[in-house]
Amino acid sequence: MLCFITEPLEEDLVVTGPLVATLYVSTDGLDTDFTVKLLDIYPPGPHYPNGCALNLTDSIRRLRFRNSFEQEELAEPGQVYELEIEMYPTGNRFVKGHQIRVDISSSNYPRFEVNPNTGGVLGVDRRKRVAQNTLYHDKSRPSHLTMWVVEK
Repeated sequence: MLCFITEPLEEDLVVTGPLVATLYVSTDGLDTDFTVKLLDIYPPGPHYPNGCALNLTDSIRRLRFRNSFEQEELAEPGQVYELEIEMYPTGNRFVKGHQIRVDISSSNYPRFEVNPNTGGVLGVDRRKRVAQNTLYHDKSRPSHLTMWVVEK
């Protein structure tokens, strides 16, 4: 799992509405999943002595359905794909001192079913393999999260 986290916020930040993660990814297999979570990180305090990581929203995208849910397209190992993951809408005030964290992974079990990463027929193929996935974040492949920020 990759975790991206801001510095503690210097002022409140209000986010509301839809969120879309745009990821540039590759895998060594024929299929895999990519998951994204948005979290509000509370600092340690009287109510949360160890701090708190509050999951606000998450979602998943199966690579074989990257272009359509009607037509499966298996991946070409090593090929870089642009993958959009529409997350569930949210509304949250990130309070001054809190941090914003984004987690990216290939699984979010048990919330979402496990992808066997084989490219086989879903629900039928009993083989499983560990996928080696790569997330790209550079000038030509800028993985990012788009969210609506409410101005003061």
